[in-house]
Amino acid sequence: MNQRTKKEVEQLVAQEDIEFIRLQFTDIFGIMKNVAITSSQLDKAFQNKVMFDGSAVEGFVGVEQSEMFLYPDFQTLNIFPWRPKQGKVARVICDVHTIDGSPFEGDPRYILKRAVKKAEDMGYSFDVGPECEFFLFHTDDNGLPTTFTHEQAGYFDMGPVDFGENARRDIVLTLEEMGFEIEASHHEAAPGQHEIDFRYGEALTAADNIMTFKLAVKTIAKRHGLHATFMPKPKCGVSGSGMHTNMSLSKNGKNIFADEKDERGLSQEAYYFIGGLLEHMKGITALANPLVNSYKRLVPGFESPVYIAWSDTNRSSLVRIPSVRGEGTRIELRSPDPSCNPYLLLAACLTAGLDGIQNKKKPPKSLGRNLNGMTEAERKKIGIERLPASLGEAIEELEKDELMKEVMGGQIAKRYIERKKAEWAEYCLQVHTWEVDQYLSRY
Repeated sequence: MNQRTKKEVEQLVAQEDIEFIRLQFTDIFGIMKNVAITSSQLDKAFQNKVMFDGSAVEGFVGVEQSEMFLYPDFQTLNIFPWRPKQGKVARVICDVHTIDGSPFEGDPRYILKRAVKKAEDMGYSFDVGPECEFFLFHTDDNGLPTTFTHEQAGYFDMGPVDFGENARRDIVLTLEEMGFEIEASHHEAAPGQHEIDFRYGEALTAADNIMTFKLAVKTIAKRHGLHATFMPKPKCGVSGSGMHTNMSLSKNGKNIFADEKDERGLSQEAYYFIGGLLEHMKGITALANPLVNSYKRLVPGFESPVYIAWSDTNRSSLVRIPSVRGEGTRIELRSPDPSCNPYLLLAACLTAGLDGIQNKKKPPKSLGRNLNGMTEAERKKIGIERLPASLGEAIEELEKDELMKEVMGGQIAKRYIERKKAEWAEYCLQVHTWEVDQYLSRY
């Protein structure tokens, strides 16, 4: 898609009465940041002269090399429907560059662009379809989030049982106004839990859309007096929120994962892609599930995958092949959660899959059994390994995976690992409510 010209952008800003423009970017931990300018500074933005202090963004750089510049991708210019209709507010997603004009290697968007370029050099385009889950909770008298919900709705329930139906409807309508094609939305398994699925798309657009999606969901929920959270497991005893990620590769406009001659309808490239994904899955987990809380979701009994295996039928598998074949053939990775940085996740998955194709890595045998119903001895006998059980374990696996660190870039991988190690260490030092409840009166 061609970039909008300066004249086209200026005309749009004038016609739509856009007064404020938020220049957005994402840090390495998946948190959206922005620098706001008025329309009078648009020319400065076009010249890539809007600067920010990179040392103030966690994980970016130190004070000795802090000056960074935002290079707007004006194709992503979008008006916020929830802001005033006069003196409108728009956003533009930006790439981060250093003072000499080169791309900042720690910019997650650049990291994904680099991975996509490698795929393009091999003749492939990478398409992604995320399934984003989230919770809607009440806020307290001060407007702060709680984990309370009065509803008791479950899978696919509707109003009046589904108390969040109106908020979810407004979220969908807002996203459509912003150009999203929403394919489905529904209540999820746990009380207060919801899912909205949007159209499959090219990887960079998909990652941009995930970040925009989370912002829109939180904003519209707040208008309804609710708090939307993408925390993976906000409540014990109920299902956590995942972000199942569907992936496919195309060459010359044709889905290369499809092969009607194969008994499963899968091509050799699809098998190799699965092989590469599974081989690097332990390292990928630190990116797919980046929080201490992520591992409270990855436990048996709640449909979240725990074991490293694949199947074309079994939903307990880490990798599943949905039933649609032909041009709709895709690989679904079921472990990611919505707290992840989508740029880093997609870069890691693509690189692992391409590694599988390049090195012809055959996946293990497909397993149709419920993996959670097998004994540990049965799983061990057929060589099924477990995903990391904690953030600490996941970071150790990332440290050992040279390809995943190469995807991120040496310095950023180092910063990410250091920060996550500190997060895990801080958690381990805490005394939790469960411990007090269990031990204080007994010992």
